[in-house]
Amino acid sequence: MYNEDILTFKAGEDLAAHRRVKIENATSTTPPEVVYADAGEQAIGVTERAVDDGDYVAVKLEGCGGSREVEAADTFSIGATLYAANDGKVSDSSNGTAIGIAKEACTAAGDIVEVLPFVVASTTAGTVSIADSGAFTSEATVEAALAEIYQHIASAQKCIPIPLGALRLEDGTALGKFSNGDSATPGLSQESNKEVVLRWNNHATPTKVAASGITLPPDLDASSDVVIHWRAKMSGATDSPVLEHECYLGAGDTDCAGTDDEVDGAATLTEYSATIANANVGGSPEELTLIFGPKASELGTDDLLVYSVWIEYTGKTLAS
Repeated sequence: MYNEDILTFKAGEDLAAHRRVKIENATSTTPPEVVYADAGEQAIGVTERAVDDGDYVAVKLEGCGGSREVEAADTFSIGATLYAANDGKVSDSSNGTAIGIAKEACTAAGDIVEVLPFVVASTTAGTVSIADSGAFTSEATVEAALAEIYQHIASAQKCIPIPLGALRLEDGTALGKFSNGDSATPGLSQESNKEVVLRWNNHATPTKVAASGITLPPDLDASSDVVIHWRAKMSGATDSPVLEHECYLGAGDTDCAGTDDEVDGAATLTEYSATIANANVGGSPEELTLIFGPKASELGTDDLLVYSVWIEYTGKTLAS
């Protein structure tokens, strides 16, 4: 004999009415003992009435038709997606697999609400929660966590740093220590706060510097632009030179540089940038040579100080 709607079990603990229950682990009684199904756990059904530990309890099975009346752990609106909460209750806070939809709103924790159960376990990523035992994310569902991961993979802020010590003069000569005075040659200078920067004198014909052999990485999305960034400032507030640059990809001699930026932040350390259009980006492996420096005749009073240089690109998911 079997019953398609309500079955009798033994209570493995004190049970309230309208709570979700599961068969107790290692139960050996006939009928089996049931206890509360907690947060994230599936249940066999819902208690019809309150009973004490050891008493018989009627359980409306999850597999039978119709709605369920279940006690709510918190408030939620009509139509909310519901999940299992501790002590056999339901909540709209994602935990495990979604188990049903609220047919009515809940205005206070502890209210008994009508729930329309899902006939099968939800496999929709937006309604399945993640445990996140490593505490890597604040997202609560598989969908949101995957979106976060792929957003990181496909970020437009993937970075290739270019150390100032890797720069050379345009003709290949190594950079030396900055020499203050009437010199067109830039150099590395230790400033008052101990930071080492690339510095140009206020000279009419400043020499440019170059970084070569910058290999575009395998996860670069060649359908997106590549952006060069500088953090720079002037030693005073008089000059605002254009930061000229040239870009060469691979072994070709075609300059694919974007629009030059103007260092117009005076003595405030400011970020400047220039874009290599995606139409000029062949992808990985490809070598980039970057040449840059202040435009001639635009350093009349102040020195130009460059604190850092880097390249940002958009990432992609690697196939292998």
